Amino acid sequence: MSIPLLTVTQLNTYVKSIIEGDPNLGNVFVVGEISNFTNHYRTGHYYMTLKDEGAAVKAVMFKTSNARLRFTPENGMSVVARGRVSVFERDGQYQLYIDDMQPDGIGALSLAFEQLKSRLAEEGLFDAARKKELPPYPGRIGVITSPTGAAVRDIITVLGRRFPLAEVVFCPVQVQGPAAAGQIAAAVGRFNRGRLADVIIVGRGGGSLEELWAFNEEIVARAVAASEIPVISAVGHETDYTICDFAADLRAPTPSAAAELAAPDWREQAAYLSGIRFVLEKALSDMITGGKTRLRLLSSSAGLTSHAVLFGNYRQMLDKYMDRLVRQADGCIAQGRSRLVLYGGKLDALSPLKVLSRGYAIASMDGAVVGSVEHISAGDRLAVRVSDGTLKCAVDEVERNV
Repeated sequence: MSIPLLTVTQLNTYVKSIIEGDPNLGNVFVVGEISNFTNHYRTGHYYMTLKDEGAAVKAVMFKTSNARLRFTPENGMSVVARGRVSVFERDGQYQLYIDDMQPDGIGALSLAFEQLKSRLAEEGLFDAARKKELPPYPGRIGVITSPTGAAVRDIITVLGRRFPLAEVVFCPVQVQGPAAAGQIAAAVGRFNRGRLADVIIVGRGGGSLEELWAFNEEIVARAVAASEIPVISAVGHETDYTICDFAADLRAPTPSAAAELAAPDWREQAAYLSGIRFVLEKALSDMITGGKTRLRLLSSSAGLTSHAVLFGNYRQMLDKYMDRLVRQADGCIAQGRSRLVLYGGKLDALSPLKVLSRGYAIASMDGAVVGSVEHISAGDRLAVRVSDGTLKCAVDEVERNV
């Protein structure tokens, strides 16, 4: 009997077929601690080693499977992995191909909540310095919640009772399910782009961690933190906290409480204004009474009762100022007349008519003054202006000075 020769590939393929043919290895649950964890930057596959006190096994979780995880695996984390055992033929190594994984001893959602909360806190997304103050008297209040839940009815009822002057702008969204987080984040962005409200309430009624999970999504936390409009988070009951609560400018334990925080009570404001009015009226009354008292004291003083004493000195000062004003005015007029005579003489001496009276004449042709023989030819007609008239002349000959 001859023994067949096998290639390494044939051997590994044979061992793989045996392992994959074992139904006990087709769906196994393995408890172990993660080590050597790698998130492959190109493929998105997870590679790791699961180990306990006595042994270790290589494991891989492809991107199509790990995309469903709510948490991010980390070294040192104890997990329960479900998958199948097979052989990686190239290396001749058997390994666990993981289809699903859950943290051992803590729920995946709880772990994902803590991981995201820690990461966003390190970024400073929850810092108190980022929080915006709520407007004291909002004209428009945005509400983002389900159109069918009790939350929207509670909010509208409270706002209508406390501050009916405010306009409620409602944006209906899903508050649970796969599409909820995207709709909530988009609604926050829509309010900001259109500046549709002065303050935003986002929330829903209470529920389980799974039902509230949309408000623990990173996309919602970042949209709320980036909002230029102040946001009040009102998710769940008093004992429920979400990532949205930490990212918002203010957390309310219930939707009704959010409505109370968003708007003042008009009755309290009316009472406050009435108190201010009383204080102002009393202050004004006291001011008028004090003014009357001072007026009576002044009206009985000697200065006001004896007019001659009060105005005698002022009349004398006024007469002095009048005399001084008249003297200064006369001086200014005299100086003006002297300057006028001087400038008139200079102007008369420079007058063209004065020059003409001394025997000079001005020749012009076609309305333009002739200043040179260069522009005149024999036969041209000129107008010659003298002191008492104009001569119409014809040019017989042009002589140029040498």
